[in-house]
Amino acid sequence: MGAVPEPVRRVIAELAKLPGIGEKTATRLSFHLTRTERSEVEGLAQALLSLRQELTTCSVCCSMSASDPCDLCDDPRRSDEIVCIVEETADLAAVERTGGFSGRYHVLQGALSPLDGVGPEDLRIGELLRRLGGGGTGKVIIATNPTAEGEATALYLARLIKPLGVKVSRIAHGIPMGGDVEYADLATLGKALEGRREM
Repeated sequence: MGAVPEPVRRVIAELAKLPGIGEKTATRLSFHLTRTERSEVEGLAQALLSLRQELTTCSVCCSMSASDPCDLCDDPRRSDEIVCIVEETADLAAVERTGGFSGRYHVLQGALSPLDGVGPEDLRIGELLRRLGGGGTGKVIIATNPTAEGEATALYLARLIKPLGVKVSRIAHGIPMGGDVEYADLATLGKALEGRREM
């Protein structure tokens, strides 16, 4: 990288730290920025700085937000009867994009992962239990990721929530729409069989 000027190398190094961005992509993006209008680069830099300065955590659902409470928690049209529990704010955004859920959310800010040193005290579980213990919620949907950590988190939460008299369900896992049974891996096919529903 001796031919790459130092300012560009610094940008490449910073971009390569982002998930899903390798050195090749970081290099391409960095050189693209050298050809971009100064005002656009300054706009990007300001947006990145504002991202950390203007975000807060919603005191109700624990998602990242520009306000407290967040817009979803402040929306009177949403039902308090059901809460969807997700790992991260990005997961909340994904569920919200479906347009099929009109209840409330709770963001754990991660998943249980003993190998990484993440235990129950590191997640927003206490806030969830206080929220559910206050009454008004009759059902929760646990929408953690279908990973070992997500499954462990879901099982742990179900054991804590059921004694509160709240119905607990888990999002279905299995073969995606448009997928072929023939090409599904064994774990996915097994989950699809477990999660079958009556027609």
